[in-house]
Amino acid sequence: MAKFSVGIDLGTTHSAVSTFDLARESGRGVEQQMLPIPQLVKPGAVEEPFLLPSFLYLPNENEFPAESLNLPWKRAHADLIGEFARAHGAKVPTRLVSSAKSWLCHPGVDRTTDILPWQAPPDVQRVSPLEASTRYLEHLRSAWEHKNGAKLKEQTVVLTVPASFDASARDLTTEAAARAGLENVILLEEPQAALYSWIEAKGETFRKDLTVGDVILVIDVGGGTTDFSLMAVTEHNGEVQLTRLAVGDHILLGGDNMDLALAHTLNQQLSAAGKKLDAWQFASLTYACREGKERLFGDTRAKKHPISIASRGSALIGGTVKTELDREQLESILVDGFFPRVKPSDAPQAARRSGLAQMSLPYAQDAAVTRHLAAFLTRQAAALANSQDVPVRLEGRSFVHPTAILFNGGAFKAAPLKQRVTEVVNSWLDSEGGKPVKELGGADLDLSVARGAAYYGWVRQGHGIRIRGGTAHAYYVGVEASVPAVPGFKPPLRALCVAPFGMEEGTKAEIPPQEFGLVVGEPTRFRFFSSSVRREDKAGDMLEDAARSEDLEEVSPVETTLPGKEGQLVPVNLQALVTELGTLELQCVEKNGSGRWKLELNVRMKE
Repeated sequence: MAKFSVGIDLGTTHSAVSTFDLARESGRGVEQQMLPIPQLVKPGAVEEPFLLPSFLYLPNENEFPAESLNLPWKRAHADLIGEFARAHGAKVPTRLVSSAKSWLCHPGVDRTTDILPWQAPPDVQRVSPLEASTRYLEHLRSAWEHKNGAKLKEQTVVLTVPASFDASARDLTTEAAARAGLENVILLEEPQAALYSWIEAKGETFRKDLTVGDVILVIDVGGGTTDFSLMAVTEHNGEVQLTRLAVGDHILLGGDNMDLALAHTLNQQLSAAGKKLDAWQFASLTYACREGKERLFGDTRAKKHPISIASRGSALIGGTVKTELDREQLESILVDGFFPRVKPSDAPQAARRSGLAQMSLPYAQDAAVTRHLAAFLTRQAAALANSQDVPVRLEGRSFVHPTAILFNGGAFKAAPLKQRVTEVVNSWLDSEGGKPVKELGGADLDLSVARGAAYYGWVRQGHGIRIRGGTAHAYYVGVEASVPAVPGFKPPLRALCVAPFGMEEGTKAEIPPQEFGLVVGEPTRFRFFSSSVRREDKAGDMLEDAARSEDLEEVSPVETTLPGKEGQLVPVNLQALVTELGTLELQCVEKNGSGRWKLELNVRMKE
């Protein structure tokens, strides 16, 4: 039996670990323990903060003396993870791996191939997004075991993922955990973890803050991503329940974008003054802007923050380029630029794209978080209006009206950003006769996800209140239509629903018998789709022309050769399973035979 529930927040820019003692008889008033994470802050110097920056630096062979990179559990290792990796990587960005979590969910690349650092020179030995995530988890596992003197894999381990992660990204996350020595981890959506943390902190008094009929908007703006979730407060047999209603799309927009916006503004000012920065110096400027942003938002009395960038040229006197970031600039760029006052009917703006674009992460084209939020609430109102037994009122409303907001993510440590979001949402509510939203305060924005994940391990044992909701998307597999051959015409691709919206973990969906033929013995490609708005589709429903549907988003295909006689078409029935760990499997069972094939929504296949 596990003694502890250990919550791991594997973040885009920071990671954290919290431990909950399962031996306690009651979760009320239990004081969790955040894990101090040993990491290098400079060669030969190890500190133990609660946050591990999710950065991996790949030094060359002779860059540092081997003994200067020792950790308490590891000697002379070949890479750097954490604060020193981030700080030193700002000076040598071609050797710095960042945003591995965003790359892990990028369907446009092979996430198991060594591609990071992106566009690094040939002399840098790259790693895959999967490998980078594995190394972060290995570091966290080693730190926990060093501190506790026990094996982490023997505990209940809850690993968080964005609610917007599709089945493929979730499965890759569990694979990274397994490679790091953590088998059978439990996945939990980050917004749910944040809400669990708030509930634990409030104890039984949370019932005074939430009443049946409330709709909680969890808005999470972290270092690299923005996520939205809606939770409803309902009642069943006299007991209060929480149900996850909807999640938004995965939006690559966060604190990193804000740092870049500040850096570009200051760079323009330097250029106007005749001071040109190269790519290396601009990376240093971006790092300095992040530090300046945090200092100014953290100290409301400070009006300016000095910034110095080392010079590599002989033309500049003193060897540094100096400038400053002032509060007025900071709030104008970040508050008005990323959280503008918009209408609830406004949608994110898509700029016309160039015919050629540099391959990179699919960043959001519109930096306005409030426009993305307006689109989310409006789109979900339309989706919920077509759903049965929706526990929220929608009549006469153009968007879902939240009654409470829970902020999460490091960006919201800046009070002006929280204030602007609340102001904008209240203006939307007022336009349709709604009441002002209430903030569910008191959360530790850096640590709440890890704490909520650890608390969830205790909830799974039958304690406290559990958030219900099942899968956040409906899932479909592409089925090629059977039509006569026509020159220049491709058969249309239909989408078969294999896992309906809200399918609970540990359950199986039997697809009604249909005539499906499974190609075995030769290379094949299985296409999969998901939808966060099609809530009424049942297992076995077939949608026409999947490629043209606006409600469907294509996820990573499975490209494989299934064992069997070459070119054989095996008649099969289909079953879908959502595992206890939250991953999705599609099983193909041979009719009138013993053949069974299992497909998982990434590049892997198991017989």
